[in-house]
Amino acid sequence: MNALSLPSPAKVNRFLHITGRRKDGYHLLQTLFQFLDYGDELHFELRDDNQICLYPYAHLGITQAENLIYRTALTLQQAANIQYGINIHWKKRLPIGGGLGGGSSNAATCLFALNWLWQLNWPLSRLRELGVTLGADIPFFLFGHSAFGEGIGEQLSETPLDQPWFLVVIPPCQVATSKMYAHSELTRNTPTLRIGTLIEGGIEQHLSKLTNDFEPVVRKCYPEVDEALKWLSNYGEARLNGSGASVFACFSTEEEAKILAERLPSQFTCFIAKGLNVSPLMQTAMSIGIKYDNWGVAKR
Repeated sequence: MNALSLPSPAKVNRFLHITGRRKDGYHLLQTLFQFLDYGDELHFELRDDNQICLYPYAHLGITQAENLIYRTALTLQQAANIQYGINIHWKKRLPIGGGLGGGSSNAATCLFALNWLWQLNWPLSRLRELGVTLGADIPFFLFGHSAFGEGIGEQLSETPLDQPWFLVVIPPCQVATSKMYAHSELTRNTPTLRIGTLIEGGIEQHLSKLTNDFEPVVRKCYPEVDEALKWLSNYGEARLNGSGASVFACFSTEEEAKILAERLPSQFTCFIAKGLNVSPLMQTAMSIGIKYDNWGVAKR
């Protein structure tokens, strides 16, 4: 196999608490990650040389050298000390600065695909260790299952969730995550939760009481996000996703979400997606014969 096409799915944070800060400045958090059946697509083709080429070369104002996909491929190439190259074609659907994990998901899909195409046979645990050096959410996208996340988001425990339909609303702005983490009014001392406490009696019964600590500061700094949350809260329990800018609400059926999407104010865009407990990346890989042993090592 010299080529491979794989999805790069979005995620939602069903809640997100900031519980502290490490000495190195990274924030400690607790969250529930869930996949969506919506996202970007990446296509990979082996090269005869050691060049890494991204198509389109520059997209959404990002040059190849700045693009996380390119940087991920280069980092893996150097870490593995190999001479293989790759062409990477990407179809972007997820907005930058939307809180949907698009860049991290792209990086995870890149690590997964190149581990296979370059015949490295690295265990997923090793890919996750490399991934976290590039982005805190990357380990989740390689984990493959909905998860309770701790630490900086890299400590993951598989946690099955309900799988509702999501209406995801995207305001006309990009939230700078670093700016939100640095905001003086961000809550950084939310009490930690025990995963066992969450699971007792069903996680869903606790979710209505759990919030996103970024929401107050994002609403203050980005009026567009505040407007989106106000509109969506008229029809359901509206939540900020990650550090923003996207917001979402859950619905029992796709039809409910579609009806509301038709009422969307013109300044916003949206999409409808199903919540999933298994990553579309892993589902697709298994469907084309990329299997794993009990230690998560890809076998060719």
